[in-house]
Amino acid sequence: MRAAGECPKARPREPHPLPEQAVNGPPKGPGQTPGGGLAATPHTITESEAHRDYQAVFRIAALPMALLGRSGQIISANPALGALLGLRPEELAGRSADTLAGIGIDDRTQGSYRAVLAGHRELLRCTRRLKHTDGHTLWADITVTPTGGGQTVALLTVADISERRELKERLRHIEMHDPVTRLPNRTLFFERLTHALADSATGRIGLCYLGLDGFKAVNDTLGHRVGDKLLSAAAKRLTECASGAGGHLVARLGGDEFAVLVESSTSTEQLTVLASAMLAALQHPFDLAGQRLAVSASIGVVERECASTTPTDLMQAADTTLYWAKADGKARWTLFDPERNAHRMTRQSLSSTLRHAVERGEFLLEYQPIVGLADDIVRGAEALVRWRHPQFGTLSPDRFIGLAEENGAIVPLGRWVLHEACRQARRWQLEHPGPPLFVSVNVAVRQVWDSDLVNDVACALRESGLPSGLLQLELTESDVMGSAGRPLQALQALSDMGVRIAIDDFGTGYSNLAYLSRLPVRALKLDGTFVRGFRTARHLNPADETIVTSLVQLAHKLGLTVTAECVEGPAQAERLRRIGCDTGQGWHYARPLPPEHLAAMLAGR
Repeated sequence: MRAAGECPKARPREPHPLPEQAVNGPPKGPGQTPGGGLAATPHTITESEAHRDYQAVFRIAALPMALLGRSGQIISANPALGALLGLRPEELAGRSADTLAGIGIDDRTQGSYRAVLAGHRELLRCTRRLKHTDGHTLWADITVTPTGGGQTVALLTVADISERRELKERLRHIEMHDPVTRLPNRTLFFERLTHALADSATGRIGLCYLGLDGFKAVNDTLGHRVGDKLLSAAAKRLTECASGAGGHLVARLGGDEFAVLVESSTSTEQLTVLASAMLAALQHPFDLAGQRLAVSASIGVVERECASTTPTDLMQAADTTLYWAKADGKARWTLFDPERNAHRMTRQSLSSTLRHAVERGEFLLEYQPIVGLADDIVRGAEALVRWRHPQFGTLSPDRFIGLAEENGAIVPLGRWVLHEACRQARRWQLEHPGPPLFVSVNVAVRQVWDSDLVNDVACALRESGLPSGLLQLELTESDVMGSAGRPLQALQALSDMGVRIAIDDFGTGYSNLAYLSRLPVRALKLDGTFVRGFRTARHLNPADETIVTSLVQLAHKLGLTVTAECVEGPAQAERLRRIGCDTGQGWHYARPLPPEHLAAMLAGR
């Protein structure tokens, strides 16, 4: 008995069902029932009739098919398969199906094929490229399924997918190529690059990364249509250069940037020769849409071993080198330089850790004395910041101040320097009686724009107790030139508080003296280039002495004091004293010192 709703178990399908008479015995007489009565008797299909039907369907089927024997030979093929391959069905009989269809192309597929023939596997499906007798090829999906036993053990079907495959390839081509230049795009380029790194014949790889100089101006002034024509024309010339040099891949990576991949590089010289050829090709004017355009290009060249690089590494190096080529003046190629790149990486590392370094207390101040030229008495000291970097050691300001100004870290760093210098100056004032010592602190113009410098100064003076007249703020000539609005207001407010304002590196900027009458400046610091010629009378440059004398006299007439930087010997100091310069600063007096060393110097003055 079967529970309600329970499905009966499926019986295994017999491969060749026997005719009805083999089960029920001979048929009854016409119109007779088993009991002898009259009844309508349906026509019973015999095995031979069923076989003929199967054969008819097999012959007229549009799907190419073949019946296979145990060894994989074709027992019978239908006309559709013959038409697909350009043969008569009878010509296919007896042939081995795996060689005909390309099924045995590799060991893995061959093993699966044999498993189907042996009845150990229910299906084999693969895609292969077949050859017609007229020579053309076609793509086909091939399926082999077991039939259940007997002389015929499997059915082979072949579906022509050439049109579908061609459509797929056309779509892939569109997906992998730039519509403007018809060159491979970024996706295809990286696909080829990855393959080349794994399979270079020489074990080396090369890349020329190219950018058109001034392309944006063409787009902006003449429009994108002309810009696209220029890109297309440039791509053609680059392709011609690459083809002549060995058929290297040229790709457009976006915008005005192209890449030429040398998959099996032989030397750096091979890359530089190719780069030079491309530069020369692009230098010839382009005649486009009635416009004659002259452009140039910058190229970054990288060549290295495949084993020691990755696609990301190679592209980063190429991008960096292209940047160098543009920074070096454009219209040139530049070869990747590991040392230059190491400096760039160091610079990037410093920039990214500057703010945290301030928070971690990695900075310290040293002080260089500012000495009166008339009496050699220390009048003040310039605070110079140092970075005790955990990896690179102690760094001088020229290694990181520019970076701090670029990324904004100059604001917290400058605030720390200001507070620390004021505290130290107040300590000197309390510990060493005598003429008060002023402290001079360098200020970047970005500190004026990005923070409330006036409030920062007031806070530092209040917390330290240092009189405002003992604080001097130094700004470079280029920073204060043309100051207006907020910077001028800040400088004026600081001067009104009693803070001294000094112009650093005076004489090397715009050389415009008119602004001195508009700014609340109290002191000038002459750039060291003016006094280096004062070292000995033998090498005295009369022009330098004339310039310094004129600047000192002008400053004094304006009520300003003058400090000479880079005083390195007694001859310079004596000449500057005779000219009338007020104070000097340099190695003749002392190198930058820790605060306790300067305190000892003050104790003996």
